[in-house]
Amino acid sequence: MDMHFKIFRFDPDTDREPYYREYLVATEPQERILDCLNRIKWEQDGSLAYRMSCAHGVCGSDGMRINGVCGLACQKLVKDYHGSEIVLEPLPHFRILKDLMVDMDEFLDRIKAMRPYLLASLPAPDKERLQDPVDRKKVEEVIRCILCGSCNGACPAMDENPEYVGPAALVWAYRYLFDSRDERHDERLQAVAHPNAAPSCKNYFECTRVCPKGIPVTKSINLMKREIAKVLDEN
Repeated sequence: MDMHFKIFRFDPDTDREPYYREYLVATEPQERILDCLNRIKWEQDGSLAYRMSCAHGVCGSDGMRINGVCGLACQKLVKDYHGSEIVLEPLPHFRILKDLMVDMDEFLDRIKAMRPYLLASLPAPDKERLQDPVDRKKVEEVIRCILCGSCNGACPAMDENPEYVGPAALVWAYRYLFDSRDERHDERLQAVAHPNAAPSCKNYFECTRVCPKGIPVTKSINLMKREIAKVLDEN
């Protein structure tokens, strides 16, 4: 079947304003949106810019907004969308580099600010730092994050507070805040208690709805809020 693709276009080096360009693509229901994008670039318009790598929902590089909902182009199928038009736009809350490709630097910097690595005073052992399976289970959902940015793109709180670190950074903060091998729990808790961190989350649940790896993002942030109330607010 023929499908109309309406794609956001903008090159900051040459364009004054963003615009949309339409493409007609012969598709099959089981094809991925990424397959259609590739066909457009390879057969119709080589100037179209977007990111892709593994094409299997592992690397997270092809995050974009598809018919108003953030997700991965390699995970969404043509049959998932009704009608004859699919609108593709870059992830909101990110600076546009070109077309569907956005600048991830600030996004990654906010994650780095959460110190996404173990902090321990003892020297590293000869082998891995052991962890009880019960403790591992506390963080097993959040470690699925692939840094696609879909949660930040979908989050309304990012519009209300541009300084909000965003749900992705908080997912990574949760990973180490509740890791039994980490020794800086209280320092990490102070960081997520900052007004631009966990308190900025307003429980819209959009981050959880769009996460391609099924991470309970909002639940994780609320668990951190509960930890803040238990440890910091009582002291």
